[in-house]
Amino acid sequence: MSALALSVLLSLVSAVAYAAGAILQERVATDTADRPYAPLHHGVWWAAVALNGLGAVLHVVALAYGPLSLVQPLGALTIVFALPMAALFVGRRAGHTAWRGAIMASVGLAGLLALTDGADSRSPAGEERLTLAAGTVGVVGLLFLVARVVGRPVVRSMLLAGAAGAAFGIASVFTKTVAVDWTSEEPTVQAPSLVVIAVLAACGLLLSQAAYRGAGLAAPLAAVTVVNPVVAAAVGLTLFEEQFRYDVLGTVLALGSGVVAAGGLILLTTERLAPPPSDPDAERPQVGEGVDVGAVPRPRTHLEVEMRSGAVAGGS
Repeated sequence: MSALALSVLLSLVSAVAYAAGAILQERVATDTADRPYAPLHHGVWWAAVALNGLGAVLHVVALAYGPLSLVQPLGALTIVFALPMAALFVGRRAGHTAWRGAIMASVGLAGLLALTDGADSRSPAGEERLTLAAGTVGVVGLLFLVARVVGRPVVRSMLLAGAAGAAFGIASVFTKTVAVDWTSEEPTVQAPSLVVIAVLAACGLLLSQAAYRGAGLAAPLAAVTVVNPVVAAAVGLTLFEEQFRYDVLGTVLALGSGVVAAGGLILLTTERLAPPPSDPDAERPQVGEGVDVGAVPRPRTHLEVEMRSGAVAGGS
């Protein structure tokens, strides 16, 4: 198996792990109280952390074997895999718009794969890394501060998801630098890059967890998976000097494939994952009857109430 094929395989398995972790994160955001550190007391959240960790490890290995401009966009398959996985494991179905978006994203990523050169790339110099790290911290911090003062939950979630995507994307950039330079330098020389990776990965995880509250799974996950590869691929094409096949024509076709993939991911944000349809044979309240909204005695992956019909007592 070639190095490029191995990087693609590892990227696909990594995307599956990230999708499973995102589904569990949304469940935690729905089921836990809205207070600081509440997810830390939820066992499912730690399972999500483990899945994200597995996805990260596989992603690191994929970056060691493949170009950043290919491996990172393949991470967008996370949301594509999340559609059938959410339907299978938590009973949520996606509509026609979401599936059209998934197909567009898959076609666009396949185009990027076909045009990837796979040639060796250079590693950014120390000053370039420092500037990149400082700029990323500034942008992520600004998005976080703006999100804190925004009143609309959806806008707040998208800002946090954008910050998380940027943090994850640049963390992958530094991971690539470590993978490229590890065989030619002492491990201690890579310590600053490793610290940057750890900080940005932790920030991305916490920001993405906060983004799922109030906006569901689809929109924040799509924002993370769009911003992440766009940021990383841009750095790969500039600082790492990565290239596509067929020179200028290949670059134009690759950009077109990227637009198709991004358009598909945007379609995925226009249709939120819907809860499973209710039982059509269930008894509904009739005219003249009251509705008692009772608490659900077990955790749910989405907002749900039990409807109980009862006679309205007169004079009360």
